[in-house]
Amino acid sequence: MEFELGGELYAMDIGIAREIVEMLPITPIPRAPSHVTGLLNLRGEITTIINLHYLLGITPAKQREEQKIMVLIPDAFENTSVGVIVDEVHSVLTIDENSIDTNIKGVDEHLTDYIQGIIKLDEEEGIRAESSSEEHESQKRLIIWVDVKKILTGTTEASSSLHE
Repeated sequence: MEFELGGELYAMDIGIAREIVEMLPITPIPRAPSHVTGLLNLRGEITTIINLHYLLGITPAKQREEQKIMVLIPDAFENTSVGVIVDEVHSVLTIDENSIDTNIKGVDEHLTDYIQGIIKLDEEEGIRAESSSEEHESQKRLIIWVDVKKILTGTTEASSSLHE
């Protein structure tokens, strides 16, 4: 699933996504870790809302009211209902393994553990046949493939070690 954070494109495995919802009122939790925005009552189910911007050190590109919440399956995070705030959700993509570059050198060290690869896609299918390689390269888009489950798991391990 392709989504946007701070004007950059990211992707996560669709298998952990349950649904996408428009921004709703979130109830803050006193003394919660700073990456926990609060709780949301989603059709009678209490859902913890996590701010991915904060976890990855990214400045949001949109105001809170314009952002989306990606609700994850309970298996994604400690068998609880969790949603993550993103700027926008774009589409569900099927990616060929040849389009993924797992060489992620030069990426910020604290992000390296969470990045599975860089997805390189043509803006439109069929560009390759009629364009020069220079034009073709300029029409590629890059998507950072992140392991959202690992990001969330890493936050609980870090916060639990602080409390010991």
